Amino acid sequence: MTDCFIYDAVRTPRGKGRKKSGALADAPPLRMAKAVLEAIPARGGFEDAEIEDVIFGCVEPVGEQGANVGRMAALISGYDDRVPGVQLNRFCSSGLEAVNIAAAKVKAGDVDLAVGGGMESMSRISMGAAGGAWSTDPELAWGTSFVPQGISADLIATKYGYSRDDVDAFAVESQARAAAAWEGGHFERSVIPVKDAIGVTMLDRDEHMRPGTTLADLAELEPSFERMGRSFGFDAVAIQKHPQVERIEHVHHAGNSSGIVDGAAAVLIGNEEAGKRLGLRPRARIIRSSTVGTEPCIMLTGPAPASRKALEKAGMRASDIDLWEINEAFSSVCLLFMEEMGIDRSIVNVNGGAIAFGHPLGATGAMLLGTVLDELERRDLGTGLVTLCVGAGMGTSTIIERV
Repeated sequence: MTDCFIYDAVRTPRGKGRKKSGALADAPPLRMAKAVLEAIPARGGFEDAEIEDVIFGCVEPVGEQGANVGRMAALISGYDDRVPGVQLNRFCSSGLEAVNIAAAKVKAGDVDLAVGGGMESMSRISMGAAGGAWSTDPELAWGTSFVPQGISADLIATKYGYSRDDVDAFAVESQARAAAAWEGGHFERSVIPVKDAIGVTMLDRDEHMRPGTTLADLAELEPSFERMGRSFGFDAVAIQKHPQVERIEHVHHAGNSSGIVDGAAAVLIGNEEAGKRLGLRPRARIIRSSTVGTEPCIMLTGPAPASRKALEKAGMRASDIDLWEINEAFSSVCLLFMEEMGIDRSIVNVNGGAIAFGHPLGATGAMLLGTVLDELERRDLGTGLVTLCVGAGMGTSTIIERV
Protein backbone atom coordinates (compact mmCIF):
# COMPACT_ATOMS: atom_id res chain seq x y z
CA MET A 1 0.00 0.00 0.00
CA THR A 2 1.23 3.48 -0.91
CA ASP A 3 1.21 6.22 1.70
CA CYS A 4 -1.37 8.93 1.03
CA PHE A 5 -0.67 12.54 1.97
CA ILE A 6 -2.80 15.66 2.32
CA TYR A 7 -1.16 18.48 0.39
CA ASP A 8 -3.82 21.17 0.75
CA ALA A 9 -7.34 21.74 2.08
CA VAL A 10 -9.61 24.67 1.31
CA ARG A 11 -13.22 25.60 1.90
CA THR A 12 -15.67 28.38 1.22
CA PRO A 13 -17.26 30.32 4.04
CA ARG A 14 -20.65 28.92 5.02
CA GLY A 15 -23.54 31.11 3.90
CA LYS A 16 -26.97 31.09 5.53
CA GLY A 17 -29.23 28.68 3.69
CA ARG A 18 -31.98 31.20 3.13
CA LYS A 19 -33.37 32.00 -0.30
CA LYS A 20 -33.91 35.70 0.36
CA SER A 21 -31.16 36.65 2.81
CA GLY A 22 -28.31 34.15 2.52
CA ALA A 23 -25.17 35.67 1.01
CA LEU A 24 -24.68 32.67 -1.29
CA ALA A 25 -28.33 32.19 -2.21
CA ASP A 26 -27.69 33.95 -5.55
CA ALA A 27 -24.68 31.75 -6.30
CA PRO A 28 -25.35 28.70 -8.46
CA PRO A 29 -24.07 25.65 -6.55
CA LEU A 30 -21.20 25.09 -8.97
CA ARG A 31 -19.88 28.61 -8.25
CA MET A 32 -18.92 27.43 -4.75
CA ALA A 33 -17.27 24.31 -6.13
CA LYS A 34 -15.42 26.45 -8.67
CA ALA A 35 -14.00 28.65 -5.90
CA VAL A 36 -12.31 25.76 -4.11
CA LEU A 37 -11.28 23.80 -7.20
CA GLU A 38 -9.65 26.81 -8.83
CA ALA A 39 -7.72 27.46 -5.62
CA ILE A 40 -6.14 24.00 -5.40
CA PRO A 41 -3.76 24.11 -8.43
CA ALA A 42 -3.30 27.89 -8.10
CA ARG A 43 -2.06 27.58 -4.51
CA GLY A 44 0.10 24.58 -5.35
CA GLY A 45 1.64 26.09 -8.47
CA PHE A 46 0.95 23.12 -10.73
CA GLU A 47 -1.18 22.40 -13.80
CA ASP A 48 -4.70 21.15 -13.15
CA ALA A 49 -4.12 18.33 -15.65
CA GLU A 50 -1.98 16.66 -12.96
CA ILE A 51 -5.17 15.90 -10.99
CA GLU A 52 -6.37 12.43 -11.94
CA ASP A 53 -9.84 12.52 -10.39
CA VAL A 54 -12.28 14.89 -8.68
CA ILE A 55 -14.53 13.06 -6.20
CA PHE A 56 -17.30 15.23 -4.77
CA GLY A 57 -20.02 14.51 -2.24
CA CYS A 58 -23.52 15.92 -2.59
CA VAL A 59 -26.54 14.81 -0.56
CA GLU A 60 -29.30 16.32 -2.73
CA PRO A 61 -27.91 15.74 -6.25
CA VAL A 62 -30.82 17.18 -8.21
CA GLY A 63 -31.45 20.25 -10.32
CA GLU A 64 -28.52 22.64 -10.40
CA GLN A 65 -26.36 20.30 -8.33
CA GLY A 66 -27.39 17.08 -10.06
CA ALA A 67 -25.91 15.10 -12.95
CA ASN A 68 -22.46 14.36 -11.52
CA VAL A 69 -21.31 17.53 -9.77
CA GLY A 70 -17.77 16.15 -9.60
CA ARG A 71 -17.33 16.28 -13.36
CA MET A 72 -19.38 19.47 -13.76
CA ALA A 73 -17.32 21.21 -11.07
CA ALA A 74 -14.07 20.23 -12.79
CA LEU A 75 -15.33 21.54 -16.12
CA ILE A 76 -16.64 24.87 -14.82
CA SER A 77 -13.34 25.38 -12.98
CA GLY A 78 -11.47 25.20 -16.27
CA TYR A 79 -9.72 21.93 -15.53
CA ASP A 80 -8.17 20.06 -18.40
CA ASP A 81 -10.74 17.92 -20.25
CA ARG A 82 -8.79 14.82 -19.25
CA VAL A 83 -9.59 15.31 -15.55
CA PRO A 84 -12.60 13.09 -14.71
CA GLY A 85 -15.07 13.63 -11.91
CA VAL A 86 -17.61 11.65 -9.93
CA GLN A 87 -20.36 12.37 -7.44
CA LEU A 88 -21.16 10.27 -4.36
CA ASN A 89 -23.72 10.30 -1.58
CA ARG A 90 -23.04 8.96 1.93
CA PHE A 91 -25.55 11.42 3.34
CA CYS A 92 -23.93 13.69 5.96
CA SER A 93 -20.45 12.19 5.66
CA SER A 94 -20.32 12.52 1.86
CA GLY A 95 -17.51 15.09 1.89
CA LEU A 96 -15.32 12.96 4.14
CA GLU A 97 -16.17 9.77 2.29
CA ALA A 98 -15.12 11.47 -0.96
CA VAL A 99 -11.70 12.11 0.57
CA ASN A 100 -11.53 8.55 1.90
CA ILE A 101 -12.32 7.05 -1.49
CA ALA A 102 -9.79 9.31 -3.20
CA ALA A 103 -7.23 8.24 -0.59
CA ALA A 104 -8.03 4.59 -1.23
CA LYS A 105 -7.34 5.09 -4.93
CA VAL A 106 -4.01 6.73 -4.11
CA LYS A 107 -3.06 3.98 -1.66
CA ALA A 108 -3.95 1.32 -4.20
CA GLY A 109 -1.76 2.99 -6.81
CA ASP A 110 -4.62 3.74 -9.19
CA VAL A 111 -3.99 7.50 -9.13
CA ASP A 112 -1.10 9.68 -7.98
CA LEU A 113 -3.04 12.89 -7.25
CA ALA A 114 -6.75 13.48 -6.63
CA VAL A 115 -9.18 15.93 -5.09
CA GLY A 116 -11.84 14.82 -2.62
CA GLY A 117 -14.49 17.13 -1.25
CA GLY A 118 -18.08 18.17 -1.64
CA MET A 119 -20.68 20.88 -1.95
CA GLU A 120 -24.24 21.69 -0.96
CA SER A 121 -26.44 24.66 -1.78
CA MET A 122 -29.15 24.34 0.85
CA SER A 123 -30.66 27.73 0.04
CA ARG A 124 -31.39 26.62 -3.53
CA ILE A 125 -31.86 22.84 -3.19
CA SER A 126 -33.78 22.01 -0.02
CA MET A 127 -33.24 18.96 2.17
CA GLY A 128 -35.27 16.04 0.86
CA ALA A 129 -35.43 17.42 -2.68
CA ALA A 130 -34.02 14.19 -4.10
CA GLY A 131 -36.78 12.12 -2.49
CA GLY A 132 -35.99 8.53 -1.62
CA ALA A 133 -37.64 5.31 -0.51
CA TRP A 134 -36.70 5.39 3.18
CA SER A 135 -39.44 7.83 4.16
CA THR A 136 -41.91 7.02 1.37
CA ASP A 137 -41.89 3.24 0.85
CA PRO A 138 -44.09 1.75 3.61
CA GLU A 139 -42.29 -1.59 3.55
CA LEU A 140 -38.90 0.03 4.11
CA ALA A 141 -40.09 2.73 6.51
CA TRP A 142 -42.01 0.32 8.73
CA GLY A 143 -39.34 -2.37 8.63
CA THR A 144 -36.64 0.05 9.79
CA SER A 145 -38.78 2.12 12.20
CA PHE A 146 -38.21 5.30 10.21
CA VAL A 147 -38.29 8.60 12.11
CA PRO A 148 -36.86 12.02 11.15
CA GLN A 149 -33.39 12.83 12.46
CA GLY A 150 -34.64 15.35 15.02
CA ILE A 151 -36.66 12.61 16.70
CA SER A 152 -33.53 10.43 16.76
CA ALA A 153 -31.54 13.25 18.40
CA ASP A 154 -34.19 13.67 21.08
CA LEU A 155 -34.30 9.89 21.52
CA ILE A 156 -30.55 9.89 22.19
CA ALA A 157 -30.92 12.70 24.73
CA THR A 158 -33.73 10.86 26.52
CA LYS A 159 -32.13 7.41 26.43
CA TYR A 160 -28.74 8.58 27.67
CA GLY A 161 -29.94 11.22 30.11
CA TYR A 162 -28.96 14.55 28.52
CA SER A 163 -31.15 17.39 29.73
CA ARG A 164 -32.22 20.57 27.96
CA ASP A 165 -29.56 22.41 29.98
CA ASP A 166 -26.90 19.91 28.86
CA VAL A 167 -27.60 20.27 25.15
CA ASP A 168 -27.99 24.04 25.39
CA ALA A 169 -24.71 24.40 27.28
CA PHE A 170 -22.89 22.49 24.55
CA ALA A 171 -24.39 24.81 21.93
CA VAL A 172 -23.39 27.97 23.80
CA GLU A 173 -19.81 26.70 23.98
CA SER A 174 -19.80 25.96 20.24
CA GLN A 175 -20.81 29.54 19.48
CA ALA A 176 -18.18 30.97 21.82
CA ARG A 177 -15.41 28.83 20.35
CA ALA A 178 -16.41 29.67 16.77
CA ALA A 179 -16.34 33.39 17.47
CA ALA A 180 -12.96 33.15 19.20
CA ALA A 181 -11.53 31.14 16.30
CA TRP A 182 -12.57 33.73 13.72
CA GLU A 183 -11.28 36.58 15.85
CA GLY A 184 -8.01 34.70 16.30
CA GLY A 185 -7.55 34.18 12.56
CA HIS A 186 -7.63 30.40 12.80
CA PHE A 187 -9.29 29.98 9.40
CA GLU A 188 -7.22 32.41 7.36
CA ARG A 189 -5.18 29.71 5.67
CA SER A 190 -8.10 27.70 4.34
CA VAL A 191 -11.15 29.90 3.66
CA ILE A 192 -11.55 30.89 0.00
CA PRO A 193 -14.02 33.73 -0.71
CA VAL A 194 -16.85 33.10 -3.14
CA LYS A 195 -17.05 35.69 -5.92
CA ASP A 196 -19.75 36.45 -8.45
CA ALA A 197 -19.43 36.37 -12.23
CA ILE A 198 -17.67 39.75 -12.35
CA GLY A 199 -15.31 39.05 -9.48
CA VAL A 200 -17.15 40.81 -6.65
CA THR A 201 -16.86 38.98 -3.33
CA MET A 202 -20.18 37.49 -2.25
CA LEU A 203 -18.96 36.04 1.07
CA ASP A 204 -15.60 35.72 2.81
CA ARG A 205 -16.64 34.85 6.39
CA ASP A 206 -18.91 32.22 7.94
CA GLU A 207 -22.34 33.82 8.06
CA HIS A 208 -24.41 31.58 10.34
CA MET A 209 -22.60 32.26 13.64
CA ARG A 210 -24.40 33.92 16.55
CA PRO A 211 -21.62 35.28 18.78
CA GLY A 212 -22.67 36.08 22.30
CA THR A 213 -25.42 33.46 22.46
CA THR A 214 -26.32 32.68 26.08
CA LEU A 215 -28.21 29.93 27.90
CA ALA A 216 -30.96 32.45 28.54
CA ASP A 217 -31.25 33.10 24.80
CA LEU A 218 -31.61 29.40 24.03
CA ALA A 219 -34.06 28.83 26.88
CA GLU A 220 -36.58 30.98 25.00
CA LEU A 221 -36.65 28.62 21.99
CA GLU A 222 -39.37 26.00 21.69
CA PRO A 223 -38.38 22.39 20.90
CA SER A 224 -38.40 21.89 17.14
CA PHE A 225 -39.48 18.26 16.98
CA GLU A 226 -42.10 17.91 19.73
CA ARG A 227 -45.17 18.38 17.53
CA MET A 228 -43.69 16.17 14.84
CA GLY A 229 -43.02 13.43 17.37
CA ARG A 230 -46.27 13.52 19.30
CA SER A 231 -48.85 14.61 16.77
CA PHE A 232 -47.50 12.71 13.76
CA GLY A 233 -46.74 9.50 15.68
CA PHE A 234 -42.97 9.40 15.32
CA ASP A 235 -42.43 9.27 19.09
CA ALA A 236 -44.51 6.10 19.21
CA VAL A 237 -42.44 4.53 16.44
CA ALA A 238 -39.17 5.33 18.24
CA ILE A 239 -40.49 4.05 21.61
CA GLN A 240 -41.68 0.83 19.99
CA LYS A 241 -38.12 0.27 18.73
CA HIS A 242 -36.57 1.39 22.04
CA PRO A 243 -39.11 0.27 24.67
CA GLN A 244 -36.82 1.14 27.59
CA VAL A 245 -37.81 4.76 26.88
CA GLU A 246 -41.27 5.56 28.24
CA ARG A 247 -41.55 9.09 26.86
CA ILE A 248 -39.26 11.11 24.61
CA GLU A 249 -38.14 14.43 26.04
CA HIS A 250 -37.87 16.93 23.20
CA VAL A 251 -34.83 19.11 23.93
CA HIS A 252 -33.45 20.07 20.52
CA HIS A 253 -34.23 23.25 18.65
CA ALA A 254 -32.62 25.55 16.08
CA GLY A 255 -30.08 26.83 18.61
CA ASN A 256 -28.57 23.45 19.57
CA SER A 257 -28.80 21.75 16.16
CA SER A 258 -26.71 22.20 13.03
CA GLY A 259 -27.57 25.18 10.86
CA ILE A 260 -28.80 25.01 7.27
CA VAL A 261 -26.09 26.62 5.12
CA ASP A 262 -24.37 26.67 1.72
CA GLY A 263 -20.73 25.74 1.16
CA ALA A 264 -18.05 23.69 -0.59
CA ALA A 265 -14.67 22.20 0.27
CA ALA A 266 -11.79 20.45 -1.48
CA VAL A 267 -8.82 18.42 -0.22
CA LEU A 268 -5.78 17.68 -2.40
CA ILE A 269 -4.29 14.28 -1.71
CA GLY A 270 -1.63 12.22 -3.40
CA ASN A 271 1.33 9.94 -3.04
CA GLU A 272 4.89 10.95 -2.22
CA GLU A 273 6.11 10.76 -5.81
CA ALA A 274 3.48 13.22 -7.04
CA GLY A 275 4.35 15.66 -4.28
CA LYS A 276 8.05 15.56 -5.09
CA ARG A 277 7.44 15.90 -8.82
CA LEU A 278 5.25 18.98 -8.34
CA GLY A 279 7.16 20.54 -5.48
CA LEU A 280 4.33 20.11 -2.98
CA ARG A 281 4.93 19.86 0.76
CA PRO A 282 2.91 17.13 2.48
CA ARG A 283 1.01 18.42 5.49
CA ALA A 284 -0.38 15.15 6.88
CA ARG A 285 -0.72 11.46 6.20
CA ILE A 286 -4.12 9.77 6.03
CA ILE A 287 -3.68 6.87 8.43
CA ARG A 288 -6.99 5.03 8.38
CA SER A 289 -10.68 5.51 7.67
CA SER A 290 -13.79 3.54 8.52
CA THR A 291 -17.52 3.59 7.87
CA VAL A 292 -19.99 1.46 9.84
CA GLY A 293 -23.71 0.82 9.89
CA THR A 294 -25.80 1.24 13.05
CA GLU A 295 -29.44 0.83 14.08
CA PRO A 296 -31.35 3.17 11.73
CA CYS A 297 -34.13 4.39 14.05
CA ILE A 298 -31.83 6.00 16.62
CA MET A 299 -29.67 6.65 13.56
CA LEU A 300 -27.07 9.10 14.92
CA THR A 301 -24.88 6.85 17.09
CA GLY A 302 -22.35 5.87 14.40
CA PRO A 303 -19.38 8.14 15.26
CA ALA A 304 -18.15 6.09 18.23
CA PRO A 305 -18.17 2.64 16.57
CA ALA A 306 -16.70 4.10 13.37
CA SER A 307 -13.93 5.77 15.38
CA ARG A 308 -13.21 2.66 17.43
CA LYS A 309 -12.94 0.60 14.23
CA ALA A 310 -10.58 3.10 12.60
CA LEU A 311 -8.43 3.26 15.74
CA GLU A 312 -8.30 -0.52 16.00
CA LYS A 313 -7.26 -0.92 12.38
CA ALA A 314 -4.56 1.72 12.90
CA GLY A 315 -3.29 0.04 16.09
CA MET A 316 -4.14 3.16 18.07
CA ARG A 317 -6.17 4.13 21.12
CA ALA A 318 -8.36 7.15 21.78
CA SER A 319 -5.59 8.55 23.98
CA ASP A 320 -3.32 8.69 20.90
CA ILE A 321 -5.51 11.37 19.28
CA ASP A 322 -4.58 14.97 20.00
CA LEU A 323 -7.64 16.71 18.51
CA TRP A 324 -11.11 15.47 17.57
CA GLU A 325 -13.67 16.90 15.16
CA ILE A 326 -17.22 15.55 15.30
CA ASN A 327 -19.96 17.07 13.22
CA GLU A 328 -22.37 18.88 15.51
CA ALA A 329 -25.52 17.58 13.84
CA PHE A 330 -27.25 17.85 17.22
CA SER A 331 -25.81 18.49 20.68
CA SER A 332 -26.80 15.07 22.00
CA VAL A 333 -24.79 13.33 19.26
CA CYS A 334 -21.60 15.03 20.48
CA LEU A 335 -22.33 14.48 24.17
CA LEU A 336 -22.86 10.76 23.59
CA PHE A 337 -19.73 10.50 21.44
CA MET A 338 -17.50 12.12 24.06
CA GLU A 339 -18.95 9.89 26.77
CA GLU A 340 -18.56 6.69 24.76
CA MET A 341 -15.00 7.50 23.68
CA GLY A 342 -13.94 8.80 27.10
CA ILE A 343 -12.53 12.05 25.74
CA ASP A 344 -12.49 15.51 27.24
CA ARG A 345 -14.43 18.45 25.79
CA SER A 346 -11.23 20.53 25.78
CA ILE A 347 -9.88 18.64 22.72
CA VAL A 348 -13.15 18.24 20.81
CA ASN A 349 -14.27 20.83 18.23
CA VAL A 350 -11.90 23.38 19.69
CA ASN A 351 -12.91 25.99 17.09
CA GLY A 352 -16.63 25.39 17.37
CA GLY A 353 -18.74 23.31 15.04
CA ALA A 354 -21.86 23.01 12.92
CA ILE A 355 -24.16 24.39 15.63
CA ALA A 356 -22.36 27.70 15.14
CA PHE A 357 -21.17 27.42 11.55
CA GLY A 358 -23.85 25.28 9.93
CA HIS A 359 -23.73 21.95 8.13
CA PRO A 360 -23.58 22.11 4.29
CA LEU A 361 -24.42 18.43 3.95
CA GLY A 362 -22.16 17.23 1.13
CA ALA A 363 -19.21 19.44 2.10
CA THR A 364 -18.99 19.25 5.88
CA GLY A 365 -16.75 16.20 6.20
CA ALA A 366 -14.06 17.69 3.97
CA MET A 367 -14.37 21.00 5.84
CA LEU A 368 -13.78 19.27 9.19
CA LEU A 369 -10.69 17.53 7.85
CA GLY A 370 -9.16 20.85 6.84
CA THR A 371 -10.16 22.43 10.16
CA VAL A 372 -8.47 19.79 12.28
CA LEU A 373 -5.34 19.86 10.10
CA ASP A 374 -5.01 23.65 10.41
CA GLU A 375 -5.43 23.42 14.16
CA LEU A 376 -2.90 20.61 14.55
CA GLU A 377 -0.38 22.81 12.76
CA ARG A 378 -1.30 25.86 14.79
CA ARG A 379 -0.83 23.97 18.06
CA ASP A 380 2.10 21.86 16.81
CA LEU A 381 0.27 18.62 17.57
CA GLY A 382 0.41 15.30 15.78
CA THR A 383 -2.85 13.41 15.28
CA GLY A 384 -6.47 14.20 14.56
CA LEU A 385 -9.67 12.23 14.08
CA VAL A 386 -12.70 13.47 12.12
CA THR A 387 -16.09 11.80 12.40
CA LEU A 388 -19.72 12.34 11.44
CA CYS A 389 -23.04 10.68 12.20
CA VAL A 390 -24.90 9.68 9.06
CA GLY A 391 -28.56 9.37 8.09
CA ALA A 392 -30.18 5.91 8.04
CA GLY A 393 -27.78 4.77 10.77
CA MET A 394 -24.12 5.02 9.77
CA GLY A 395 -20.92 6.69 10.91
CA THR A 396 -17.67 7.66 9.17
CA SER A 397 -14.27 8.40 10.74
CA THR A 398 -10.84 9.33 9.39
CA ILE A 399 -7.51 9.54 11.24
CA ILE A 400 -4.70 11.80 10.06
CA GLU A 401 -1.15 12.36 11.30
CA ARG A 402 0.94 15.42 10.60
CA VAL A 403 4.08 14.84 8.58
